[in-house]
Amino acid sequence: MTIEEILQLEEGQTFDRKSINIDPTDLASTICAFANADGGDIAVGITNRKRLIEGVDFEMNKLNDILRAPLDYCSPTVEIETEYVPCVDLNGQKNHVLVMHIPASPEVHANNADEVRLRVGDKSKKLSFEDRTQLMYDKGMRYFEDSPVADAEIEDIDLEFVEEYLRKINYGKSAMEYLTQNKGFIKDKKGEMKISAAAILLFGKNPQLYFPRARVRFIRYEGTEEKFGAEMNVVKDVIFEGNILNMIEKSIAYLDTQIKEKTYLGSDGRFVTEEEYPKFVRQEIIVNAVTHRDYNIRGTDIQIKMFDDRIVVESPGRLPGLVKPTNIRTTHFSRNPKIAEFCKAYKYVKEFGEGVDRIYRELEKEGLPVPEFWQQDFMFYTIVKNKGVVSSKKESFDDEKGLFDTKKGLFDAKKGLFDKMNNSLERGDITLIMYNHIVKVLEEIEVNQILGRLEIKNIIGCEDNHAGKIIKIMKELKIIVPVEGKGKGKYVLNVQSL
Repeated sequence: MTIEEILQLEEGQTFDRKSINIDPTDLASTICAFANADGGDIAVGITNRKRLIEGVDFEMNKLNDILRAPLDYCSPTVEIETEYVPCVDLNGQKNHVLVMHIPASPEVHANNADEVRLRVGDKSKKLSFEDRTQLMYDKGMRYFEDSPVADAEIEDIDLEFVEEYLRKINYGKSAMEYLTQNKGFIKDKKGEMKISAAAILLFGKNPQLYFPRARVRFIRYEGTEEKFGAEMNVVKDVIFEGNILNMIEKSIAYLDTQIKEKTYLGSDGRFVTEEEYPKFVRQEIIVNAVTHRDYNIRGTDIQIKMFDDRIVVESPGRLPGLVKPTNIRTTHFSRNPKIAEFCKAYKYVKEFGEGVDRIYRELEKEGLPVPEFWQQDFMFYTIVKNKGVVSSKKESFDDEKGLFDTKKGLFDAKKGLFDKMNNSLERGDITLIMYNHIVKVLEEIEVNQILGRLEIKNIIGCEDNHAGKIIKIMKELKIIVPVEGKGKGKYVLNVQSL
């Protein structure tokens, strides 16, 4: 960490600045709050408002008191690591800033006034007696990732991948030194090496050997309901395995391929491409599920269920007691802090506690419904919705003519196109199957939206050659016209001629 990096960091869930003049008892409260939550770093020797560099070298008495704060004013003692970062202070002298690295602790820590505080955003929140009791319970349930995995051996660890990770976090020692000297990934118990669950999940060559259901399953349904038996409507069913990073990257990449896009002419005359779900939202709901699921629940996997109008993510494990669906936007508590820290190194977690709030903001910005969170039994559900498919219309065909009833729910601008389709069907210009496919396209496509084979395939769920046939017939019936300046194969609805 450099002084430039420290100055650029914003105070939040895992970072704070403190003046060298801070009272050690006040500092102890912040240290306890970090230890009780996700851990974090405190830079001492910088004023927290104006970010003026005071340094610590010329305040040795104050520095000694600060270094003793986690020992003298935290109960139980908080074990920290210290780092001295070179700098030039506000007087132009060479100096150092003290950085206190505070790990997430398996214990509940109180300050000298017997107050238990929890880091929430950039504040240290004092807990009520009830919340304090719940925190003790949550911490007891929290550290499955530290438990040893029976029969796991060093050979199960992908040391080359560990080395890659260490280059990312600028760790100078070897992979084995990192695993044995940091975060309890590997412990020596009476001469026998014990491999932790976190080590297998993060760095294992094949984590599913030990955790068969530690995987992500993507299921795409046709329509807006989950049907079973003879009515089963599953159109995609894909499973992603591997270590934590593999599962996240593969799941995000695959979900990206399933997202619908529409391109249309904006009010300013420029082409706009709009996705049905914002990129960050799609990524965050997967990262949250993989990072915070309860890996102690062995009987099920994470499931991403995609319907026409929503995505539902089902993740094994209930929310920690301090976090509830009603406060999830502002309250954060990692069930698996080592996994969360790993994901942060790969930029999938930008700041602990920020993700859910940003999901809200991204959806609100796009005019989409706010997310829904709820839990049932031992599953936690996240639901995000798109702007909604056009409400399904009952297909009512006249016995003699077989005409589709278009009386209700049609946009005025499209009414003439539906009339044209009905006339074409009545004359026998097109088959009933092709008629139904084109009607479905008309229902889905907005008036000024640009379409081509890809959009047709997404709407109908057909092959490329069939999408080409649909476009060919729509052109012949003058339902669509080419878009100028967008290249070959792009069209818009021909409502101008009606």
